[in-house]
Amino acid sequence: MTVTYSSKVANATFFSFHRLLLRWRGSIYKLLYREFVLFVLLYTVLSLVYRLVLSDDQKRLFEKLSMYCDKYAEQIPVTFVLGFYVTLVVNRWWNQFVNLPWPDRLMFHISSCVQGKDEYGRLLRRTLVRYVNLTSLLIFRSVSTAVCKRFPTMEHVVEAGFMTPEERKVFENIRSPHLKYWIPVVWFSNLASKARQEGRIQDSIDLQNILNEMNKFRTWCATLFGYDWVGIPLVYTQVVTLAVYTFFFACLIGRQFLDPTQRYPGHDLDLYVPIFTLLQFFFYAGWLKVAEQLINPFGEDDDDFEANWIIDRNLQVSLLAVDEMHMNLPHMTKDMYWNDCDARPPYTLAAADYCIPSFLGSTTDMGSTFFFLFILWLSLLKLSTGIFQLLHYAYSPLEGTFFHIVKEKESFFLVN
Repeated sequence: MTVTYSSKVANATFFSFHRLLLRWRGSIYKLLYREFVLFVLLYTVLSLVYRLVLSDDQKRLFEKLSMYCDKYAEQIPVTFVLGFYVTLVVNRWWNQFVNLPWPDRLMFHISSCVQGKDEYGRLLRRTLVRYVNLTSLLIFRSVSTAVCKRFPTMEHVVEAGFMTPEERKVFENIRSPHLKYWIPVVWFSNLASKARQEGRIQDSIDLQNILNEMNKFRTWCATLFGYDWVGIPLVYTQVVTLAVYTFFFACLIGRQFLDPTQRYPGHDLDLYVPIFTLLQFFFYAGWLKVAEQLINPFGEDDDDFEANWIIDRNLQVSLLAVDEMHMNLPHMTKDMYWNDCDARPPYTLAAADYCIPSFLGSTTDMGSTFFFLFILWLSLLKLSTGIFQLLHYAYSPLEGTFFHIVKEKESFFLVN
């Protein structure tokens, strides 16, 4: 289930983001606590073995190994490969969200263009949107584990009302080794063409618009199928995972606190708890966990897409739009601003501070101020010399400031 917290950060108040750190569901703590506990336990075991079990000669050997691991662990480009990988995964995750199939535009066209309030007209519109929802359901069954658990067989699809038993027979009799989500699209196109021939769709342009919208809907479905088929190359995922876990395996040895009496560089203190190493593990491993969760948003993680909710919402809304709401209009009345040329919706007392004047451009105040200074300068100049006569000036705040001054025999131009 998607974790929504937008209302919690609507305003940038003191500790507004800090409150989010205390949430568990969908948090990094929930994703990472097992790996974090395992890392702490392994580090503690190595530390105890070094301090209590090893002999002096063995301690010297372990100290050399620790400094060696600490020196060369930094050569693993964890930040580079992990940062680029997470960016790629997040972009892929967002593109899949953008291409989720929504039937809203199609149902608007069907409701307005497929005429007839009789039983056949109603059956025609409902069948069209049912084919639309069947198309998206077949795609979601192939990419989402949650939807596949809900509709494991075509029998469950029929029982849910997305397909009739007769349609199921026709569907199964069409032999194809490929995913057959396109079959309802063909049914939709043929039924829409039949409606045009019968006069239920009164114009060919309306038919073209409906088919164009259906093609966009099919494109969304095909895009989701493509993302499911062609993922991020496995070799890249393996490289990133190995880089992160190899780095922290080296840190288990290389970040141990060594005997201060040996006076090794950087080992003057023995703090027992590697605070900054644990923070580094938390950030890097957490970064990797983010990629693991987002790489397939159609699973059952906390932040995965609610595919089952999308199916329910699309079916209910689309059937409502083309059936009960078809040509069911409220009575038209004059609005409250009928004779008011300056319509101003009221503000509540809580929203009074949001009533602001219109923005007229950043140079508005600058132009009026410059014009006032020019008039003042001109008045002083006229009083001091007595030889100028102002005949004409022009001012435009959009084209800059341009003043045209004319005297009896000579013109002066002031350009700002």
